[in-house]
Amino acid sequence: MAHIVATSEKVFAQAGFNGVSMADLARAAELPKPNLHYYFGNKEGLYRAVLANIMSVWISATDHILPDNDPAEALSKYIRSKIALSKDRPHASRVFANEILNGAPQLRSFLANDLRALVKEKTRVFDQWAERGLMEKVNAPHLLFAIWAMTQTYADFEAQIAPVLGVGKLGNSVYEDGAETIIKLVLQGCGVKSRSTPRQLAAARKASASRP
Repeated sequence: MAHIVATSEKVFAQAGFNGVSMADLARAAELPKPNLHYYFGNKEGLYRAVLANIMSVWISATDHILPDNDPAEALSKYIRSKIALSKDRPHASRVFANEILNGAPQLRSFLANDLRALVKEKTRVFDQWAERGLMEKVNAPHLLFAIWAMTQTYADFEAQIAPVLGVGKLGNSVYEDGAETIIKLVLQGCGVKSRSTPRQLAAARKASASRP
């Protein structure tokens, strides 16, 4: 099943949901079409499985954004994870972008419920960091929107970035430069001056706990 989802991700990214058939998807997976029907039912079922896999991976990238973690370290890891996904799985980002541009018919419920809940959870983390003096108070949802846009552009707009940089294909140095630039902008914009030491984090937590 994982093989079918992976190959279908690329096909959906290149042609969109309406531009492919189950025969196309079976051909890409090098499997008989009945195999795809057996596991996923129909094209819509396979498309939903592709989207679910993408969302699962993207959500797991936020795992480091936790109250007890250092904000500089956590945000840096998150940005690097998102850049790595744009580099290693650009088709995933394009499938998602196509879905959103078409009004998110399959993802609307997920966005309004699961993703909304995740953003609320991470907002509480950012608020706690700000209360403990580890960063400035920020509008967390809009910060996340900005990070998503900055990191996913390396997948969605590779055809623009490559010629502007004068390269035929984006290489590791481009992704690394992109990650470093985004990290610098985010950390400075959020008032995270430097990576906090464990002692500084412990002191901040103690000070927060002693406040009335």
